[in-house]
Amino acid sequence: MKRLLISCIVLVSLTAAFSQEKTVFVDTINRQTAIYKQRQHINFRGNLNNSRLIFDKDKVGRVAFLGGSITAMKGWHNQIMEYLTKRFPDTKFDFIEAGIGSTGSTPGAFRMKKDVFKNGKVDLLFVEAAVNDDTNGFDSIAQIRGMEGEVRQALLSNPNMDIVMQHFIYDPFIPILNAGKQPGVILNHEKVAEYYQIPSINQAQEIAERMKAGEFDWKQFGGTHPLPFGQRFYAATMKVLLDKMWSETNTKTILEPHNIPTKPLDDFSYFNGALVDPREARIKNGWLYENPWMPKVLAAVRFTNVGILEALDPESELSFQFEGTDVGIYCVCGPNAGIVKFSIDGGDFKKLDLFTRWSKNLYIPWLHILANNLKNKNHTLILRMSEDKNKESMGTACQIYYFAVNGTK
Repeated sequence: MKRLLISCIVLVSLTAAFSQEKTVFVDTINRQTAIYKQRQHINFRGNLNNSRLIFDKDKVGRVAFLGGSITAMKGWHNQIMEYLTKRFPDTKFDFIEAGIGSTGSTPGAFRMKKDVFKNGKVDLLFVEAAVNDDTNGFDSIAQIRGMEGEVRQALLSNPNMDIVMQHFIYDPFIPILNAGKQPGVILNHEKVAEYYQIPSINQAQEIAERMKAGEFDWKQFGGTHPLPFGQRFYAATMKVLLDKMWSETNTKTILEPHNIPTKPLDDFSYFNGALVDPREARIKNGWLYENPWMPKVLAAVRFTNVGILEALDPESELSFQFEGTDVGIYCVCGPNAGIVKFSIDGGDFKKLDLFTRWSKNLYIPWLHILANNLKNKNHTLILRMSEDKNKESMGTACQIYYFAVNGTK
């Protein structure tokens, strides 16, 4: 009897200790979860009702991912694709992977029709461009015109389309964020998100705060192009946004078009942007369309098995007629990139050096706006290769993937 009493006392003590330990464990997890969520910076604007309804009821859906190399690489967007297929197991998805390394919102706005809407209307669109808009040196005006070009063009193509904006991190953002400030490009893109009431995630701020708190360092995260460890943080916050905005408390049962402001933020934003086949140019001399194009100087190439209009020699000249407010050239600027001279409607020639700081080892995709704020009417562009060249360049070449025109209807 005495042994039984002692056993019962021990059992009660162990149970109490276990209960106390369990409570401490649960409290710790709850605190950790709260801290984890505090570092997720999500702006819950507008709604994502339409895509949820389409995925639930129609059992089909088209989801597009538009961005640069962080979107193009295997990582967060693949995890979101997996999340969507598990959340809507009976839905047949068409995933449009429209990420292209080195490209930001300006080329993104002009390639919407070609790369994003190529299979028809899109139900849910993810956009990001903060890193490339900043590192490629686009100014504040171009950052807004590019991002608004993507967002407004998307909504004009399908007012029922849901859009989510993201801001990723790279090295120069870290000291700015650690000082309690925001990179200018993120503020500019947020102006667009606020104006069109689009939910957004500041993952740059989240990662900076986590590193500052000692959760991991930049190397462990993986840098600008995150390792699988880092990609999980990008995907996790995205899932939180989707889970909350698709919560069961949402009772909407019909599609409702998103409000599109009558007036754009910038009248010259690239929401009428489109790419035009370079073969529409009139060749005077020296230009040759090659398909598939092969680089004459060996270097890495982003685009393969594509047609390119190429000039290699000085004084090579063409003319291109267009209707719109802006015109540019979507090039691959590699080791032999030269200096192009251009004139609009018979005006004075200006010069543009096509060689970038990445061109030595890469035919980098780059969309140069040559003229903007024009009257929306017919214009003529003349391109002529200069005999001058960048001191680091190996040639006087220009490789045009497409012409870019804003203002076409």
